[in-house]
Amino acid sequence: FYLIAFNYYLHEQYPLGFALSFSRWMCRHPELYRLQAEMNSSELTVTGDLITKGTRVLVADERFCPDVLSTTKEMSVANFRRVPKMPVYGTAQPSSKTLGSVLRYLTDTKRKHSRIVWISLREEVVLEGNEQIYTLREPGHLEELIPVPTASPQQLEKLEATLKGDLLKCQKWLEVFLETEKQMKMFKSCLTTQEIFSQQKNTYQGLTYHRIPIPDFCAPKEQDFDQLLEVMKNALAEDSRAAFVFNCFSGRGRTTTAMVIAVLTLWHFNGIPEMSEEEIVSVPDAKYTKGEFEVVMKVVQLLPDGHRMKKEVDMALDTVSETMTPMHYHLREIIICTYRQGKSGKDEKERRTLQLRSLQYLERYIYLILFNAYLHLEKKNSWQRPFSLWMREVAAVAGVYEVLNQLGFPELESLEGKALRTLRGRWQAQGDTPRPFRGDFV
Repeated sequence: FYLIAFNYYLHEQYPLGFALSFSRWMCRHPELYRLQAEMNSSELTVTGDLITKGTRVLVADERFCPDVLSTTKEMSVANFRRVPKMPVYGTAQPSSKTLGSVLRYLTDTKRKHSRIVWISLREEVVLEGNEQIYTLREPGHLEELIPVPTASPQQLEKLEATLKGDLLKCQKWLEVFLETEKQMKMFKSCLTTQEIFSQQKNTYQGLTYHRIPIPDFCAPKEQDFDQLLEVMKNALAEDSRAAFVFNCFSGRGRTTTAMVIAVLTLWHFNGIPEMSEEEIVSVPDAKYTKGEFEVVMKVVQLLPDGHRMKKEVDMALDTVSETMTPMHYHLREIIICTYRQGKSGKDEKERRTLQLRSLQYLERYIYLILFNAYLHLEKKNSWQRPFSLWMREVAAVAGVYEVLNQLGFPELESLEGKALRTLRGRWQAQGDTPRPFRGDFV
């Protein structure tokens, strides 16, 4: 891998007199680090045999999805919420039955949404069996979702269709994990997520469904921002009052991130609200709860009008966090909380997991600031250049990836010898798992 990359570097840099060192050149081509981190495609080859033979088990979503916002009683889904005064909603995964309740609510005489764009952010296999939502998990790691690295959402949907066929064909009693217990179930009906939404198309003709898988806990990839913006642009071109609904597994991390992206995008279409005067915050770590980390301020200095870019993202984060106060889940404030937890973790494994998590949250925050800068700078050309290309042609040249390649909390600890500070170390660690290898070696 590195020899091929190095040879390409030699071809490109020789005529330029090696203006960039190889390490800096690699930083300017982060897609190579992404490629290296996603080389294991074995999950795309798994079959229903893993379930029917008990190697993997089906776990009901609600087992690890507490309804923190207590919306199940009224809305039939967990953690359903709306951004104040905006057509942006977030929720946990609906089933075919509960989806109908949400759509009725969105189209009622009070809300009157005639066009609804529903975006599932799940990167794991999701199936509905006997009207209950399940994911595949490892018996020894029930709490862990199993991400499927894919080049396109169609690959994930094709895998779900294969597993559905295998499940219905086997007609065996299977042990499944429900909210609080194990039970034996035989599946008489099984639907993929695509089918759950297709069933509603006749009743709600203004409904469109998209699958944009994004990784849990960390920043969406550059192409994920492209896809989210493209879906929103197309919908708004047809109906400026379109409603956008996002869901992941729990309606928390990934959903909150996408809701912030949607808020920023809609502000650029409809006008950015006035920024309020900065509040003086007198709590421990006030500087950090405001997101004023050294590395964030470095990025801010690289961007035109960078302080404003950051303040607008902070305003969007605060707006979205208003919808979810009982969750205690604020995309900015969680950075320092997780860092502090990592320092007092009970063992080395937990400390490393939390250290990685805090860096992923920090990186996610920086990506939101970069995306807002892109929305400002590319607005005059109607965002024809995708964010991923802008990151390569503009942000990379400005040195953004060099900053991301030294990511950490230098104001709190030395970065010396910390592998996770680098793009390569962080992105590879994202895919590291104690789970056994399944599927075929591709």
